[in-house]
Amino acid sequence: MIRPRAKQVASCLVGAYASLMEPKTFAQQITFLYAEDTAASWDFYENKLGLALVQDQGTCRIYATAPGERGFLGICRARAPRASDNPRVQGGVVFTFVDPDVEGWHARLKARGVKVPEQVEYSEAYRVTHFFFHDPAGYLLEVQRFERPDWPNPAP
Repeated sequence: MIRPRAKQVASCLVGAYASLMEPKTFAQQITFLYAEDTAASWDFYENKLGLALVQDQGTCRIYATAPGERGFLGICRARAPRASDNPRVQGGVVFTFVDPDVEGWHARLKARGVKVPEQVEYSEAYRVTHFFFHDPAGYLLEVQRFERPDWPNPAP
């Protein structure tokens, strides 16, 4: 026979275990990139990409990358030079902006003097339309559109 208090404790433990097992997403996301010349990088993200400045922390500025105050990019003063120019090594970064208007972004960035490839490309392997470019600190950036039905649409 299980006593009422033991039953209550068991029920709480089962509930706690179930909540640990449920998939959970975060409320917001910020990626921080580091630059030795923050002024050039801040100018690039504000004036070339046109990202909205959300917070200026002095040595770090945080920009909105998506509507709904959910996705952000922080550009901060680096404490040391970059260890590798290869973004595809451990610790490397490729920052991807996902948007349905890849061609429009390509044209806007080219018109603003950003060095972009001659045209956007389609990757059969990943089923995305995209292009790559670099920011003043050398980070590899990408604008991409998924061409596959299993990618979630952004929340309204």
